[in-house]
Amino acid sequence: MRGPHNIWRLIRTGATFQRTGAMGAALDAMNAPPRLRVAARLLGWPFAWLGYKGDPALPPVTRAITALGPAYIKFGQILSTRPDVVGAEMAGHLRILQDSLPPFPTEYARQQIEEDLGAPVETLFTDFSPPVAAASIAQVHKARRADTGAEVAVKVLRPGIAAAFRRDIDAFHFAAGLIERLSPASRRLRPRDVIGHFESTVMGELDLRLEAASASEFAENTREDPGFSVPLPHWDLSGRRVMTSDWAEGIPMADVPAIRAAGHDTARIAERMLQIFLSHALRDGFFHADMHQGNLRVAPNGDIVAFDFGIMGQIDEYTRRVYAEIIYGFIQRDYARVARVHFEAGYVPPDRDMAQFSRALRAVGEPIFGADASRISMANLLAYLFEVTERFGMATRTELILLQRTMVVVEGVTRTLDPQINIWAAARPAVELYIRDNLGPRAAIRDGLKVVQALGRHAPLLPEVVDRQFDRLSRPQATTIIVEPTSPRWPLAVALLAAGAVLGALLS
Repeated sequence: MRGPHNIWRLIRTGATFQRTGAMGAALDAMNAPPRLRVAARLLGWPFAWLGYKGDPALPPVTRAITALGPAYIKFGQILSTRPDVVGAEMAGHLRILQDSLPPFPTEYARQQIEEDLGAPVETLFTDFSPPVAAASIAQVHKARRADTGAEVAVKVLRPGIAAAFRRDIDAFHFAAGLIERLSPASRRLRPRDVIGHFESTVMGELDLRLEAASASEFAENTREDPGFSVPLPHWDLSGRRVMTSDWAEGIPMADVPAIRAAGHDTARIAERMLQIFLSHALRDGFFHADMHQGNLRVAPNGDIVAFDFGIMGQIDEYTRRVYAEIIYGFIQRDYARVARVHFEAGYVPPDRDMAQFSRALRAVGEPIFGADASRISMANLLAYLFEVTERFGMATRTELILLQRTMVVVEGVTRTLDPQINIWAAARPAVELYIRDNLGPRAAIRDGLKVVQALGRHAPLLPEVVDRQFDRLSRPQATTIIVEPTSPRWPLAVALLAAGAVLGALLS
């Protein structure tokens, strides 16, 4: 129900930030200008008493976000990977949101398992631990299978999580609609489509059978990738609210000192992390779209282990080629090529000047390449590119939202491992490999063979299609008369009858 009742939810969001002290902390982290600080205080202070109290033991911003619910927690998880945006201290506070949230009672988890899998926990598992990790949507227990003795991870959804998510996303939809109505210029950004895309993605996390399927497909795609592993799901012990998978030991990716103490090269892991993500996105078109530190570990042998496959991104082959060409064009500093790709893909309206767009892209790329390695940022590039494309009338590409967002998150993770990483140098091998395999002569031959195969499949239908088209073209074109439909009169008649009935009742 995306009605005005959501105004209450939005007001309470600001009130909660004010009441918990998060408003000032957030404004400081963003280095907000004085005018914005004054406006935020004036708008938040009168309603502070309406805000949620939250957990006083938590830092202010984390306290406010956890009090507001799972959709806000997801947003906080993204910010936790961006110390260059919110500051190292704030990023450390927000990191609690990744896998250190308060767990729900183990008894509830046991009840969910019995209802979903049709047997008591004692029958399915010989050992079943208290929660070992708790995140915004589910928590994980370590267990041992009764039949094989294998150690497994059992993931169970939080109670009432579906209703809580729907409530938050409903308010986001309402806010997006208000923004479009009050600011017509914002429609180019398609805020309602963006929220719809976010909704469809996140709601998929609430059916763990879909997550198990994603984990299975992802593991199959990446089984030959060195230095990367995916725990396999156990289908016989998984359901809508419960998912069982292999147990994998490892050091949490957020614990950089422990990773170094174990003798691992954090710079190499950071570089591998970025290359793995780009390889999955470009090569497979199916990538892990929630790669924050809470979903990543470093195995004893140095492998990167990924968890939590509730949010996966998917892009078609044509879009992958466009994205690769744009990245490669920036790496090569070939701005004319980047501009041409934008126009050919229809990302920029054809009535705009390509040469001017190319110069605008040069203004985006050159300052970044001239910067120190620690300041070269894919996130900054996306931000600057957004400004340029806005000026040239490019609409928001909802199919690329997850890809761009995950790119920012992955960059944040790599910078916690190696603050001096050169993003472009690390990305180049994966992009060049994709360009070579998919945009060179071999790719052209492969595409030609696909066309021939498609024609071969439809060859029996071609004579009939040709005959039908010739027959249509040989006939004289009939004149079409368009009759404008008139508005139906029955609603007015019903309204008049109803009004007459009410008036008669009042007069009698």
